Amino acid sequence: MNLPNDPAMLLSVVNTKLRDFYPSLDSLCEDLEADKKVIIEKCRSLGYEYSDDRNQFV
Repeated sequence: MNLPNDPAMLLSVVNTKLRDFYPSLDSLCEDLEADKKVIIEKCRSLGYEYSDDRNQFV
């Protein structure tokens, strides 16, 4: 699956997938062959950071 390029859409899709299907950002990235650094940077550009404890960007 190709993840959205737009940071806001990416944030929404990733948080939904983390909530519904994946126990961690690492497992999501591995399964979808996505670049974890790119996801983190794009979400950070919106002021969001990944929380391991909550398994979502907050």
